[in-house]
Amino acid sequence: MQNIVLIVHLILSLCLIGIVLMQRSEGGGLGIGGGGGGNSGRPPAGPLAKVTWIIAIGFIITSVSLLVISAREASTDSVIERVGTETQQAPAPAPASSPLGDSLLPPTASDAPATPPKPEE
Repeated sequence: MQNIVLIVHLILSLCLIGIVLMQRSEGGGLGIGGGGGGNSGRPPAGPLAKVTWIIAIGFIITSVSLLVISAREASTDSVIERVGTETQQAPAPAPASSPLGDSLLPPTASDAPATPPKPEE
């Protein structure tokens, strides 16, 4: 059920992005700089604006339904409470042998560096 709602949600989000990008810019985003004037009323909403509202309402409905579905499927304990109760997994088997040698780790501080031979006098 959650997968179906999620797919519908993604389709609605893509449609909402597309339909908002298709709309004509009216300038003065968020109503800034509209001015008073005699023609201060907004014109009636066109068909593209109505479709935008319908898709936006569908997007909100699918968002809320995804929230409800995920809350219903969630367990009652938190992640912190589950940390101590997880079963220990068996360690992964070590590889047989490496062609580069037994140890691939860098040398430790106790290992003496290789010194060049002393020149003959």
